[in-house]
Amino acid sequence: MFRKRHLIFLREAALYTFTAFGGPQAHIAVLLREFVEKRNYITENELLELNALTQVLPGPSSTQTLVGVAWKVGGLPLAIATFLIWILPSAAVMCLAGIFFSLFAKGAHFKEVIRFIQPIAVGIVAYAAFTFAQRFLKSRVSVMLAVGSVIATLILQTPYAFPLLVLLGGIISSALETQPQENELRVKLYSNVNPNKIAYFIGILLMFAALGAIINRTSPFSLPIRMFENFYRNGILIFGGGQVLVPLMYTEFVELKHYLTPTEFLTGYAIQQALPGPTFAFTSFLGSMTFANNGYGIGGQVLGALVALIGINLPGLILILFIVPFWEDLKKITRIKNSLSGINAVSVGFMITAFILLVKPFGFNWLFYGIMLATFLLLKFTKIKTPIIIIIGVLVGWYF
Repeated sequence: MFRKRHLIFLREAALYTFTAFGGPQAHIAVLLREFVEKRNYITENELLELNALTQVLPGPSSTQTLVGVAWKVGGLPLAIATFLIWILPSAAVMCLAGIFFSLFAKGAHFKEVIRFIQPIAVGIVAYAAFTFAQRFLKSRVSVMLAVGSVIATLILQTPYAFPLLVLLGGIISSALETQPQENELRVKLYSNVNPNKIAYFIGILLMFAALGAIINRTSPFSLPIRMFENFYRNGILIFGGGQVLVPLMYTEFVELKHYLTPTEFLTGYAIQQALPGPTFAFTSFLGSMTFANNGYGIGGQVLGALVALIGINLPGLILILFIVPFWEDLKKITRIKNSLSGINAVSVGFMITAFILLVKPFGFNWLFYGIMLATFLLLKFTKIKTPIIIIIGVLVGWYF
């Protein structure tokens, strides 16, 4: 099925998977060096356009960019194989981390070892929020949208606030920044859209949402179905990559549904930050821990990790494979591009909300505030990478 060139591409994708630290911004630089300059799989312009497309779409931007490159090189079979190579290693590690955590979390020594992970993780979130704010809050409208999303999410405290705010932010920025034009372009684009595919995309969400509501919560099928709906819904909402994953997941799974404790959530997030690969693999840990905390054994934790992984990645995978063929038309529509600034501004607000919620459990523990601040300053003013900081935190907890 795969020609020699495709097999070489898969080998390069595997090497990339195990060396891709640093999030989407670092990932695109590695893709440019390895897949464009060294191997000439696609042109630099094609890669940058793919990356721009992933910024417009919800879902995991690094995953979508790599899958888009694979699609251009070898079509759908190579795209699916590349997706699995990219996502499975880090997801498997995060699933094992969830199993390990559930088995040993009650041990006093284990709690001592990971006690500094929580403030380090909050420092990482603070740095991400600061970086995103610098990049996206460049106008009065964007600042107001970010402030409004912070206030709304803190007051409403419901996961259903997120889609409404994302939609509102996109509508406001598109309306304010776009001149009345391009009707002909929109007609051309929409003539290429297969309504059946859109129906399937939305239908999956509605079907699992309905099943989750209908099936009795005591049924063994209840939790997997509800979890798939939760992750699939969040996969539709996440613009801006894995950093935006944190506020959505924390609000829904910790603050509202109490599937995980703040310590469990932040420990998993910190572990993921120390690994190469996609940030969305963090959901594998969330699914594993959710099932463990609901009385499932190791087999159930593996199921939870798979449900979370498939649910969170499926919307982005469907979108990138569906939209790439007519991106040439899509990128010409100014309203779509202009909506992104409002969506990003709202996402910055989500991240600030997450920071506020994550800091609350610190109370008057000034040591935690100091560690959080030190993490932020190290990431801001030095070249020390996130994995090194996390390893240092674990070693300090181990020895002291």
